[in-house]
Formats: sequence, C-alpha cells, structure tokens
Amino acid sequence: MSHANARLNIHGRRLLVDRVRRQGWAVAHAAKAMGISRQCAHRWVSRFDAEGEAGLADRSSAPHYSPRRTTASVEQAVVAARGQYRRGQDWLGPELGIPARTVSRILRRHDLPYLHQCDPLTGEVIRSSKTTAVRYERERPGELVHVDVKKIGKIPDGGGWRAHGRQMGSTAAKKKARIGYDYVHSMVDDHSRLAYSEILPDEKGDTCAAFILRAATHFAACGIPTIERVITDNHFSYRKSTNVKAAMTTLGAKHKFIRPHCPWQNGKVERFNRTLATEWAYRQVFTSNAERAAALAPWLHKYNTSRRHTALGGLPPISRLSPTS
Repeated sequence: MSHANARLNIHGRRLLVDRVRRQGWAVAHAAKAMGISRQCAHRWVSRFDAEGEAGLADRSSAPHYSPRRTTASVEQAVVAARGQYRRGQDWLGPELGIPARTVSRILRRHDLPYLHQCDPLTGEVIRSSKTTAVRYERERPGELVHVDVKKIGKIPDGGGWRAHGRQMGSTAAKKKARIGYDYVHSMVDDHSRLAYSEILPDEKGDTCAAFILRAATHFAACGIPTIERVITDNHFSYRKSTNVKAAMTTLGAKHKFIRPHCPWQNGKVERFNRTLATEWAYRQVFTSNAERAAALAPWLHKYNTSRRHTALGGLPPISRLSPTS
C-alpha cells in the first residue's frame, strides 16, 4: 500500500520508469501524462537509476533520529507500572511524572491490551479484541467465501409501518398479529466480493446446506469453479448439522468458524448484510412481502455487475472474474 498522500503507487512508478527509460519518453511528457510534477517524476527515475526496482518501494516516514523520544528506561518503567497497578494513563502519568498522552503512546507501542479487555483482579486478557481489524483479501476467487444469514421481518399485505407510519401497529389486534420473518442466506467471495443471496423460510441445517450447494453452483457459473474454504459463525445449524458437513464434503471445502462473539472475522458478508438492508430491504417502501422478494434478484445483478465497490477501486465484483464460456 502506498502512502496516503502519494500520487503514484508502485505500479504507477514502474509505468513512469518504463516510459522514460524503455520507451524513451521525455520526463516532462511522462509527468504530464501521469498527472504529476516534473520534480516528482525526476525523483522516481533517479531512485530507479540508483537502486533499481527496490528504489520504487515506499520508504518509512519515521525520522532517523528522534532526540525527544522517551528513553527506553522510562518506557520500561511505564510497562512495569501498568503490570503492577493495572491502571490507565490518567493514573500512571501523574504517578510517574509523564504526560498521560505519552503513557498512552508507550502502552500502544508495546501492544499492551486495553484495561477493558482484562480481568480487573488478575490482569489477564479475558475479552476478545478485534484482531482482524486489519483488512485482508485472499489472492484468488474461491479461496475463501463468507456465509451468513440476515433475518428481516416480513411485510404484511398493503404495507407495514414504513408505508403507513408507526400507528400501523397501535391496535391490539395488529400487535398480536405475527407475520414472521424472512431469512436471507448470503455467500460472498472474499477476493472478488461476488455475492449470492436467497430468501428462505428458516435457518435450519438442511436449509443452510442446500443453500451453500446452490450458491456454489451459481459461483461456478460466474467463473469460480472451486471453493476451498467456507467461513461461518458458530450458529448451531452450521456447527452441528450433518447436512452442512456433507455439503462441505461435496464441495471439497474446509469449513472454518469465527471465534465466538467476533462477527468482524466474517466481515465481508456482515458488511454485505448491511448493504443488503440499506440498498434493497429498506431502500424503498414495499406494499407486500412478495414485492420486496421480487426486487432481490435485480438488485443482486446490479450489485455484482455494475455497482461500484470501494474495496475494488470503484469496479464491480464481476470485474475480478474471468468470463465463462
């Protein structure tokens, strides 16, 4: 990843050098074509001449020398005090004669857990942290797919409260009426973000297993013939169902589970569920459940083939898949 303010990434720098050194472009012309200054272009060409390909890589912005950085002995004192007293920077700072913000930076630099993650009596880490907060992306389609279920309330005929206001459910009879839920099962490919969803009546094991097989068939038709891993949460239907195990065997895929209470580890499909809700389920007022269900397939087609995706550089998921015959 390039620096946040860099005008060129590593691929742009290679293109610049190729145009100047191999194709014979003038530096000024290459700079203008790529939307950068001549000084910037000369800098990258000079780095390439001096260091080769390695010269085009990003360099650390950290200073070579920091005369005002906290000494190692003070940092060790902060770490030791944190372990002994199990207190935060607002307490440790005055006790050690150090600004609280400096104590906070020292604790983060040494990767010490936050107090809210630790047992107050022993200091041991007892709560999960968002260890997957750093973004990742698999290298090829089908290497990992995310599967989850989104439960949404059904719409009564004529429309619900979104169509008629909150007073729609004010009467006792309407409050007692149970219209039930739709279970939207979804599969998202980690590399391409290709998505497939179905509205099903429940989230039982056999239902989940059948959906996974149908989703795999759809992925194959789109250019993902093999699924290597499937990641899900720890719902009973995924964890205990023999049908789901049989489906994984049929696909030749390894079934992975997220850590308990860590939904961000299944983040691709969790984020898709939010998009599904805002852009399809609650994007407009539907007057019946069937009307909303009928709108799912067209929206999915748009999502996969034309909707811009930020993580894909503004391109749709289908752009990362090879066309099928």
